[in-house]
Amino acid sequence: MPAPAFLADPAPRAIFAALPGARAVGGCVRDHLAGLPVHDIDMAAPFPPEEIARRLAAAGLRVFETGLAHGTVTAVLDRAPIEVTSLRRDVVTDGRHAEVAWTTDWDEDAARRDFTINAMSVEGDGTLHDPFGGVADLAARRVRFVGDAATRLAEDYLRALRFFRFQARYGGEVPDAEALAAIRAAVPGLARLSAERVWSEIKRLLAAPDPRAALTLMAESGVLPAILPEAGAPARLDAAVARGEGDVLLRLALLLPVGTDIAALARRLKFSGEEAARLRALHAIGTVPADPTDPRACRRFAAEVTARGHARPGEVALVAAAQGRDELSPLFDLGPGPDFPLQGRDALALGVPPGPRVGALLATTRAWWLEGGAEAGREACLDHLRGLL
Repeated sequence: MPAPAFLADPAPRAIFAALPGARAVGGCVRDHLAGLPVHDIDMAAPFPPEEIARRLAAAGLRVFETGLAHGTVTAVLDRAPIEVTSLRRDVVTDGRHAEVAWTTDWDEDAARRDFTINAMSVEGDGTLHDPFGGVADLAARRVRFVGDAATRLAEDYLRALRFFRFQARYGGEVPDAEALAAIRAAVPGLARLSAERVWSEIKRLLAAPDPRAALTLMAESGVLPAILPEAGAPARLDAAVARGEGDVLLRLALLLPVGTDIAALARRLKFSGEEAARLRALHAIGTVPADPTDPRACRRFAAEVTARGHARPGEVALVAAAQGRDELSPLFDLGPGPDFPLQGRDALALGVPPGPRVGALLATTRAWWLEGGAEAGREACLDHLRGLL
């Protein structure tokens, strides 16, 4: 095939020149053949990692040993980073980690990859290498393991989750039967995966344009109950997908039924503090007005959500609608609400001494402001505050 345009950039050209026999591999080849944008370029070469690093540095590229133990370095030229990995073969696998050895055999390296569509490589002149039929599978929208599916899963159980992520983006209506059968049998092995790896894959799946069919397959195969037992029906994402709402945490919040222990989920999957706070804010469905046509109630709702700072009013309404509040659609596009117009210095200016009473007085005034539909202005709020002194 003609050489992909992304290989004509300065950084790939420099790597081809420094590493004879190097190829572009994996996702950049797959996405180029699928007609999708190529965001990251990965390359491989038939040299040990130390030799790769030495040759690249001698060619004037900046080299970072980002994964040397696994055979990977990152080469940078003109601010364009490219991961370059030694050809590898597995020596020992345990379902979670692998010990590898370096090789010069491209087919041996390709045989350790997960799916046929990820096992293709291309030389600098455009020569395509496809040892396992990835081109045909990509055209048929078929996500298929390289070789025996059960063997690939036993090497690394995370591949079960990766299957559904790739199925969501590249798969057709009929998934590969051998893959699904092997995944069902491999479900007990998922317990061996780290929380960080599981959460990373969940996020990447939920970022797909439409993950609903893949999530349904996950539920049917036993994978979803094993990694996210809190999840409700994938149809809860219908409105978000229809509206093009692709935020991962919003989609997760939509999947979670009322009463989900958000704190326990955040601990189990090791969310960041920001992720946990946003999910709690999105799931605060008790703040949604009973009557979405009441202007004052809607303004109060928007003000409360805005004050939390981790969600938009329309997002919280969308989550509430997924719990069965179909009448809330008028709130989906509700913008930020007003900010409470007073601060601590306003109480201090009225003679309130510094201390806990400042916060208590402001909280009481803010509650009055919200009860009135968050409509009172600054002077009205100051008058109410004075009346409490």
